Amino acid sequence: MPTSTEIAKLIDHTLLKPEATRADVEALIVEAAELGTYSVCVSPSMLPVTAPAELKLAVVCGFPSGKHISSVKAAEAAAAVEAGADEIDMVIDIGAAKEKRYADVEADIAAVRAAAPAPTVLKVIIESAALEDDEIIGTCQAAVRAGADFVKTSTGFHPAGGATVHAVELMRKTVGPDIGVKASGGVRTMEQAEQMIAAGANRLGVSGSRALLAGAPGSGSGAGY
Repeated sequence: MPTSTEIAKLIDHTLLKPEATRADVEALIVEAAELGTYSVCVSPSMLPVTAPAELKLAVVCGFPSGKHISSVKAAEAAAAVEAGADEIDMVIDIGAAKEKRYADVEADIAAVRAAAPAPTVLKVIIESAALEDDEIIGTCQAAVRAGADFVKTSTGFHPAGGATVHAVELMRKTVGPDIGVKASGGVRTMEQAEQMIAAGANRLGVSGSRALLAGAPGSGSGAGY
């Protein structure tokens, strides 16, 4: 069973509410450092931020609808990197995936990849709950072709829902071992985190990280939580 420390190192500690303030983001960073999460994930309008060097900064792009034109997404990603982002979490055009226009999905991702080249990590949010299995497969394949580093289940804002074990398993099977899979949206308990990791996720998007980690082995006074 993973410990709280091990789980924390997989978490993007996330605050993407539209009403979030700079003070909220500052508190998020303090909490992330205390909990030992891998990163914080914030909106681009919150940049720049001051964070400990060991804490990565992830920033969303084309969020949450994905309906921005590719050049706008690319400009948003480039600006975020210029302001200090280590990772970009972009949203695809979900309608293009529903129509099986995978070449268009690939081009959209490739535009952001070109604007935010390595070593910036590019995660591609596919909104898996809104897609059929064949659409998940086609979209993940497009992300791999476009040079993405991760595929990610969800924004957490879509009414269809968030991450599921089935979607994570299918995404991992599609992208293979060399591309990351991030489970995000509705991951609130240690049990859910363990299920997602067992299904193939190697990153978790979590807003309630403290509560989740409190249920992990090794948490409590001995682990500093």
